[in-house]
Amino acid sequence: MDYDISQPVPQGSNGAQDAENSRIAAIANELERLCTIHEAQSGDSQQNVSRFETEQRAAEQMAKSQGFWIPMMDVFNLGVPGPSGNENDTYVGEKVIYKVNNLLNSGSIIGLLHKVMMHNILFPDTAYSFYGFAGFDGRTIQPVIVQPRIADAHPATKIQIDTYMAALGFEKTTQDGCFRNSQYEVWDVLPRNVLVDDEGDIFVVDAEIKHITSSIT
Repeated sequence: MDYDISQPVPQGSNGAQDAENSRIAAIANELERLCTIHEAQSGDSQQNVSRFETEQRAAEQMAKSQGFWIPMMDVFNLGVPGPSGNENDTYVGEKVIYKVNNLLNSGSIIGLLHKVMMHNILFPDTAYSFYGFAGFDGRTIQPVIVQPRIADAHPATKIQIDTYMAALGFEKTTQDGCFRNSQYEVWDVLPRNVLVDDEGDIFVVDAEIKHITSSIT
């Protein structure tokens, strides 16, 4: 590949965020390419292999060849174990939080990478970087993403969240914690996923996101 996709791009400016999103897009595109090659080579034998399994093996192949493979036992070296949710086990560093994603919500590595890119566009203050793929050889692969740690913060109230999302141009729907604009639907924007610091700044640290009109590539 012509892309240097092995190193996360430090966040902190729109240029850095754009560069990291370009890097994540390159990873997603390469993973899609490897899946297509694997399916073409497998032919009829592919019938009993799901797309998810193909994606897992392609991700392992890419991670090992590109230098961002993380043996599962090594994830404990990322930081201090933090709270675990429906989708992520977290490991807390001095300035960042590592999230080891089980793909329960996205159901796909490529799908998760696209959601990460959308998050970075909508919520640049908590933009993710891609860190690597963790797993045991030949078994389930879990993407590892990293996000800035928001210090001295606590869960935002629903009123604070509604006000913040309205300021971003989103309209509240009838579903609790769900918002829409002309391009995106964002849900699970609830106090457990939104922080406010001592200065009153709001940070969406996790959300489910869907692009309404087209897919991001």
